[in-house]
Amino acid sequence: MTSVEEPARPGERTRDAARTRAEILDVATQEFARAGFDGARVDEIAARTRTTKRMIYYYFGGKEQLFTAVLERAYGVIREAEQQLDVEHLDPVAAIRRLAELTFDHHERHPDFIRLVSIENIHGAVHIAASEKLGRIGSPALDVIRRILAAGQESGLFTAGVDAVDLHAMISSFCFFRVANRHTFGVLFGRDLVHPAQRDRHRTMLGDMVIAYLTAERTAH
Repeated sequence: MTSVEEPARPGERTRDAARTRAEILDVATQEFARAGFDGARVDEIAARTRTTKRMIYYYFGGKEQLFTAVLERAYGVIREAEQQLDVEHLDPVAAIRRLAELTFDHHERHPDFIRLVSIENIHGAVHIAASEKLGRIGSPALDVIRRILAAGQESGLFTAGVDAVDLHAMISSFCFFRVANRHTFGVLFGRDLVHPAQRDRHRTMLGDMVIAYLTAERTAH
């Protein structure tokens, strides 16, 4: 007697579709980070995911939309980490240092994120600007920074007048630079910024810089 394969149930089809979509995003992230938007090939992504170009277009609509989806997921990962950050029990100095360390650790663990952001800046952030999802996602880190700044200023630990976006940029810039400029900096100055021997010192240095800025007296101009 010939056995008949039981058709997939709706729930199973949904899981298979989600799994396929996630696999495509995994490979697309690697390919865009490696080759850039212009250099990445959907055919290569399809071959590496054992699917078809047509299937990728079915799920995402095209190369532009696929790259946008990659960016949305990459930003979503760091936003989720920011949302889970619990610093309410810490004093303002320890809290801001913990936030800086979270950014430092995330950027170091996700070099593809750094490359994707660099690529998107080359393209004038057109994909981010066109993404409704990224427009809504915001940055939980800014809300955390504002609360920490308010607590620090109220207690007299921090100087008044510090802008949360400026502080966020200050933290992100150091974390971004050491990963994005690792190779050029290494050739020019003979030091690998992300070498394990440098890690603890740089992580502490970032916190020290931020706290020094927050506690420095401002000179009126």
